[in-house]
Amino acid sequence: MKMKVFLPLLVFLALLTGTDAYAQSMQGKKVLVVYFSRSGNTRAVAQKIQQTTGGDLFEIQLAEDYPADYQELVAQFKEEVKNQRWPALKEQVKDISRYDVIFIGSPNWGRSIAPPVSSFLTTHDLKGKTLIPFMTHGGGGWGHSREDIRTLCPQSTLLEGLALNGNRAAQADTAVRRWLQGLGFTR
Repeated sequence: MKMKVFLPLLVFLALLTGTDAYAQSMQGKKVLVVYFSRSGNTRAVAQKIQQTTGGDLFEIQLAEDYPADYQELVAQFKEEVKNQRWPALKEQVKDISRYDVIFIGSPNWGRSIAPPVSSFLTTHDLKGKTLIPFMTHGGGGWGHSREDIRTLCPQSTLLEGLALNGNRAAQADTAVRRWLQGLGFTR
């Protein structure tokens, strides 16, 4: 009888200790929040993450903008994905080696990350970095974006991310704060 009460207590304490150890491992890490945003939803979430973590903020910008016409944009996007020909970026992070943890933000495009995010992931040395994805979407959730990030960055550690409906991104303060606290980021 005592074992039935004692065992759940041990499991609870082990989980609690593991969470504390993980939270402590995030303290003192240099954080970068990287994002691509077309509509502003992903930018809103990135800014919330930056405010909570105190990390640096980097917006992925294209060397040549996407077409303003939606149908043309979709056609270009599909071509980029089909050929894995990622668009050129306006600039790179100057010294990516300074960062330990990199939050990667993208809208859900075609059930994955947007091609500019793929450009970022493939043009920076992220070996040994901790990557934490966040995504805004219109109902498609993660799609296969996490698997795609793992494929592009096989020598990085990918942690639990956050997917938010883009219509609620601007009001997602509580969801973002709770998620970050669960990851061990508190200020």
